[in-house]
Amino acid sequence: MAISRISAVIRAIGFATYKEWAAFRSHMAASLLVGPVLFLVQVFIWQAMYDGRETLNGLTYEQMLSYFGVATLIHYISFDFADWNLQMLVRSGKFVTFALRPLPHWLFALAQKIGHRSLALYVEVLPVMLLFIFAFGVNMRPAAPGWAIVSILLSFLMNFLVNYCVGLTAFWLVRAEGLRRVFLLLKDVSAGVFIPLSFFPELLQKVLFYLPFQFITFLPTQVYIGHYELAGVELTLGQAVGIQAAAVAVMAVLTLALYGAAIRRFTGVGV
Repeated sequence: MAISRISAVIRAIGFATYKEWAAFRSHMAASLLVGPVLFLVQVFIWQAMYDGRETLNGLTYEQMLSYFGVATLIHYISFDFADWNLQMLVRSGKFVTFALRPLPHWLFALAQKIGHRSLALYVEVLPVMLLFIFAFGVNMRPAAPGWAIVSILLSFLMNFLVNYCVGLTAFWLVRAEGLRRVFLLLKDVSAGVFIPLSFFPELLQKVLFYLPFQFITFLPTQVYIGHYELAGVELTLGQAVGIQAAAVAVMAVLTLALYGAAIRRFTGVGV
């Protein structure tokens, strides 16, 4: 397919997904409770941790709140359920309809995510950002807006690619739900969702530095704040985003290779 035609197809699928979810945006709006509640828990935890202390691991209390505020917004922007959706299609046999189409399913799923998250920008992201700024007094101003936007877009792609690879395990496993849940938990821990990766032991930081998960949350959060350092490696914002882009490219190649192997294995069981 020509690039212009692929672009038109992606826009059409994305817009259709946008309209579909817009009709049920109250369902999406319910998730507005999740991020702020989890953030409030973090506030209580770190208030206790900072009692009588100016800094922890080089971070002030205000910087810690900024970290979790930005991490929450990035989670809303890059949220993805491609793994669950793909496993459901394979398990039910409905994936056969996609196997017969000229457009590969991974591209269809990416277009769906673009449409879904476009709606989330004003239904979830903007309200939560305003809540953090005016209710919690969190500094949500990016240090370098250009680098922050690029890094968040790369985070969007990396989260999709990682989750889609998890979904592809359904082509080899009859029931992949247990593996999916364990993997996603480890992914969030390794991405810095629950605690900044700089709080882990140095040896573990060196391991996490080479895994793809830090590029989903920790690195874009650090770029947004304006300073990146992990495992003793300190990078400029441009260098950090460059490494993130290279990691996304490598992950894309691995995803395409795994997708090709999965398609060759698919037999349409359940049809």
